Amino acid sequence: MDLRKLKTLIDLVAESGIAELEITEGEGKVRIVKFSQSTQPVAPVHEPVAAATVAAPAAAQQAPAPAPTPSGHVVKAPMVGTFYRAPNPGAAPFVEVGQSVKEGDALCIIEAMKLLNEIEADKAGVIKEILVENGEPVEYGQPLFVIG
Repeated sequence: MDLRKLKTLIDLVAESGIAELEITEGEGKVRIVKFSQSTQPVAPVHEPVAAATVAAPAAAQQAPAPAPTPSGHVVKAPMVGTFYRAPNPGAAPFVEVGQSVKEGDALCIIEAMKLLNEIEADKAGVIKEILVENGEPVEYGQPLFVIG
């Protein structure tokens, strides 16, 4: 299945009222399940299935409260995954504290299900603070950067 199609399906499930979507295409099978506080995880299926879990906004409330952040625009994680500051291990980070960014500039990568998702600045300004360490797991809605 095309990765863009898979991301589109994940986004549709996240934004819709449905809790689960399963698609079979050829020999491939994808199952997308949206968890919230009111739903319980389904027992694992013992067949080759690629399962994508989309965290509902309510799940972000279960995360520990982050430390107070300075005033400014906060860029939040649009998905659950692993935070990376650079495009690859030997490369320089996308941004540093004090660096000016324009809307659309790459800030980091979040790896989710072996997909590398580039996170872009949604506002122009100066990076005031980077709130997550390289390689740390992040939750949906977790603050990543403060842009002043």
